[in-house]
Amino acid sequence: MRAPLQVEVLRRQGHWSPASTAIRAWACAALGRRAAGSELAVRIVGAAESRRLNVRFRGRNQPTNVLSFPVATAAGAPARARHTAAPRPLGDLVVCSPLVRAEAQDQRKSLRAHWAHLIVHGALHLIGYDHMQPQDARRMERREIAVLKQLGFTNPYRS
Repeated sequence: MRAPLQVEVLRRQGHWSPASTAIRAWACAALGRRAAGSELAVRIVGAAESRRLNVRFRGRNQPTNVLSFPVATAAGAPARARHTAAPRPLGDLVVCSPLVRAEAQDQRKSLRAHWAHLIVHGALHLIGYDHMQPQDARRMERREIAVLKQLGFTNPYRS
């Protein structure tokens, strides 16, 4: 049996953020079978660091709620053997805690529910989901809604 998802949470600011166990549970639910034997890093940052990363990687001069950085697989790299004990890295999520709080208040959602949504959303990006095209956005939203329902949260896209 493969080890469960390993999640390392690094808190770089003082705003409230969920416990590591909650973040792990939400990411596991989003990743499904892909969670087993994998690892994920979650960095919780303030607005200034989020803005710097968003400028550097997306060309947008403003903080953003969550950034996903999937691990790139090198072409021609040997596949890791199934019996290898080392976890398979999925990538990193960077969450801007003050922006998540502000969005939850503006959208009249619980802070915990919004955090769950953004962890699920970011984890799905790590495994190839995106929302650049309308059909891809619908597919991703359906998956988010289903995962969040499984976790006991309501549809994040309903007002």
